[in-house]
Amino acid sequence: MFKTILLATTATPSCDDAAKVAFDLANKYKARLVVLHVVGRPSRGYSPYIVDYRTGQEVDADPDYIEWVKEELKNTYAKQLEKAEGSVEIEARAGMPCTEILRVARRETADLIVMGAHARDEETAASRFRDIVGRTMRKVAKQSRAPVLVVSRPCTTCFWYFSNIVFATDFSKAAHSAFLFAQKTAREIGCMLHVFHCVDLGAAEKTDQKEIEARVAEARARIDALYLPELAGYENYDIEVREGTPYVEILKFAREKSGDLIVMAHHTKEVPPEEAEIGGTVEQVVLRSACPVASVNRPDRLE
Repeated sequence: MFKTILLATTATPSCDDAAKVAFDLANKYKARLVVLHVVGRPSRGYSPYIVDYRTGQEVDADPDYIEWVKEELKNTYAKQLEKAEGSVEIEARAGMPCTEILRVARRETADLIVMGAHARDEETAASRFRDIVGRTMRKVAKQSRAPVLVVSRPCTTCFWYFSNIVFATDFSKAAHSAFLFAQKTAREIGCMLHVFHCVDLGAAEKTDQKEIEARVAEARARIDALYLPELAGYENYDIEVREGTPYVEILKFAREKSGDLIVMAHHTKEVPPEEAEIGGTVEQVVLRSACPVASVNRPDRLE
């Protein structure tokens, strides 16, 4: 299913959970794993010096320094490397993280990018976490041609003993790309696929029960028309429509179904993928989900 996986890591404990998922995936699918760490950004112009992202210090990013960083990466992931069953390549480079991650993903034709949700050792409920999410992860998800798997908490099952995938749809064009990834993964693994939609009530006090029921029925009919034909021959799925605040209902549903993975469209607006910002619902789910969240932008790497 996956031939090349890119793990974008800060080489700090905040990325340990993402690293575990990436190595597990690579082992299961005998995929080539590229471990990338962007060490820092150039301090000025064409200067050979960079500002190290982890220490904040200005250092000379000469070949010796880059090799030292690569050795540190090998030490950081020594246990995972010992158990690796396929090819693992370690890469370190200077530059802007989102630019370098996308560049390496294109060069290596990555099928999947795995990232941590944030780059600092903070609780995910920290008030400034939303701003952290809005940096590298948001920029990568916006432009990536491959699905981006965001891991913010420990994953106990992940792809080794996968049992439940939750696909949350908003019926946008981007959601179809997310569906392709979700159903392809479910078929490959043979696990349960839960197709879910939440009718956004907005100002609930202005919506009567009859209207809510009509909107729920309409959403169910759209799911049947859009997704059932593509699920032909696969019976291990269910469909549910609820009403409320989308990110809240998605998280509740995923917990109820013991979801191992939530798959969502990168954005909800009908705009070109390269112009779309990550949707607010996706961001809220990423912040709070107990399992990994796959943000899918386009179908390029899904065929």
